[in-house]
Amino acid sequence: MSDPARPRADLRRTAERYRSAPAPGVETRHAFSFAGHYDPKNVHFGPLLACNEETLAPGAGFESHRHRDMEILTWVLEGALAHRDGDGHAGVVRPGMVQHLSAGRGVSHTERNIGGAGVPVRFVQMWLQPDVFGTEPSYGLRRVTPQPDGLTLLASGLEQHAGTEALRLRRSDAALHLVTADPGQPLPDLPEARYRYAHLASGALGYRTVPGPRGVGRSMEPGDSVRITGEAFAAPVAGPEGAQLLLWELHSDLKLG
Repeated sequence: MSDPARPRADLRRTAERYRSAPAPGVETRHAFSFAGHYDPKNVHFGPLLACNEETLAPGAGFESHRHRDMEILTWVLEGALAHRDGDGHAGVVRPGMVQHLSAGRGVSHTERNIGGAGVPVRFVQMWLQPDVFGTEPSYGLRRVTPQPDGLTLLASGLEQHAGTEALRLRRSDAALHLVTADPGQPLPDLPEARYRYAHLASGALGYRTVPGPRGVGRSMEPGDSVRITGEAFAAPVAGPEGAQLLLWELHSDLKLG
């Protein structure tokens, strides 16, 4: 766990993730301790508890399973993901859409590669601790239009984002953004927060670990992530194919007890 008072950009490569096969045709790469994999030094980052890269082969998926008191955000990279839950919600998530399941007091759901698909579905799923518990479960799905300035709000619990198109999180000090930049262009100014978690969904980018001459150059490829505290992660610039980044803005730590 990083000290939020110390500027740091902790780069984690996609190949370093713990890899599992929880069901036939399912491959998962975990950014944090998860299920049978436990690393006491890598349990969470702020209130973010999971960031999984999932691949479901045609016909494969997760059978019905239950969650409680968890905000679950899903971003599809390729293919189509079918969701169905015990409260009667159903949806198909495709690239350019974001899904939010707020588990509240408890809900069961299934996630499968859409029926009849001939290709895998690849997606990123992130689990966030809420700051209100035992609520009624809720579900949201929206298509996203990237903003011209390169910073698009996907989901938020922040008061200043109430009434926007963003899916509403049950975490009052967290927000998820889509950050985009054309080839060779700098990323837009990123929101400041105690913790920031950046996952590169596609393209490539370079950055400096901290501002100024002491900063060391680093590069990111798809699936890489950076855990950011303080003024680290300086001057990010998109690579030759542009960049699409999922960015968490997190203003407090995990709530314990």
